[in-house]
Amino acid sequence: MEFNPYLPAVVDNPYPYYAYLRKHAPVYQVPGVGFWVVSRYDDVLSLFKNYEVFASNAYAVCGELNPFPAMAPALTDISPPVYTRQRRLVNRAFTPRRIASLESRMAEIVGQVLEPLAARGECDLIADFASLFPGTVIAELLGVPPERQPDFRRWSDDVVRALNSVVVPAEEHAEIRQSIMEFREYLRILVELYRRWPGDNLISDLVRVEEEQQMLTAEEIVSLAVIILLGGNETTTNLIGSATHALLTYPQEFAKVRANPALIPNLVEETLRYDGPLVSAPRQRVCETEMAGTQLPAGAMVLPLLNSANRDENKFPDPDRFDLLHDTEGHVGFGFGIHYCLGAQLARLEGQVALGALLARFPHLAQKQDEPVTRVQSIIVRGLKTLPLILQ
Repeated sequence: MEFNPYLPAVVDNPYPYYAYLRKHAPVYQVPGVGFWVVSRYDDVLSLFKNYEVFASNAYAVCGELNPFPAMAPALTDISPPVYTRQRRLVNRAFTPRRIASLESRMAEIVGQVLEPLAARGECDLIADFASLFPGTVIAELLGVPPERQPDFRRWSDDVVRALNSVVVPAEEHAEIRQSIMEFREYLRILVELYRRWPGDNLISDLVRVEEEQQMLTAEEIVSLAVIILLGGNETTTNLIGSATHALLTYPQEFAKVRANPALIPNLVEETLRYDGPLVSAPRQRVCETEMAGTQLPAGAMVLPLLNSANRDENKFPDPDRFDLLHDTEGHVGFGFGIHYCLGAQLARLEGQVALGALLARFPHLAQKQDEPVTRVQSIIVRGLKTLPLILQ
């Protein structure tokens, strides 16, 4: 069975291919592409743990469209001691208390987004809800004023397009590069604005944060803002879409959560395990080594397949069954180790608030049978581009 993550059949349903790789080729070089994929749970964990051997290089797949300049690489692409310093400082601003404090405002935002859909009786879940809600939350969290939020969403979309640069037509690259430059310049303006006049927002917190007189630079804060955008916006959009699609595919699970809304957190965790929003977190091999009996050359680009690890039968019994009562402990839906997703708790809370409100407002929503579901084509993220619904 040939595996190539860009093939339409793999984009649509990669899980039979993952099962084949785990059994027959757990470390596999993709023909014609060059990078290697790792599919078994234990090997994926080993790769994340050995960050000194497998250096993080999460955005190398963007090529010339990498939204992070060399002078301020993404937090996901640096290693200790620089990583330790940045993460420690960020944790002092990005606290669980701040995330929890957002819940009431999230509830207001989700209500505002859902309200106009009720009169229409139908929607595309992704365009009309799953992307609008987290985008607004992240913009407010960072301190983007309401009048600039449409620009913020456009810039956010273009950063995501950069992650999928392989499948973006070459004639669109210049437009994306220009958009990312505008985005980073606007974030620099916000950093300077909140340095002079601090507000109740995350950028102000990052400007203020200090430990042993080690301040974050303006460029570091800009790159962190882009990472937070991706972690709390794109990840959540795909989480909401995949969770809703799974419920529509498994009516018995839909009935469970409809009867017992307390299962919403289970729904989020099982979706992260069963069909999570992150496909991989690319790493680059520092030196030649062996993994699962396969020799990996120095400099090799290696992609740990998170969703394959989460379907590994040696870790999760009956992994191809979507079940809200599954034991999901240990899933790697947000990665693992020192580079565990910075926005994981934010994405979890957004997912719980959004799905809880959606199912409470439309407990009998259904998929439109005459319109197709389409998927994002990417080796970094997994999600739906469209999910047409009837809102009953």
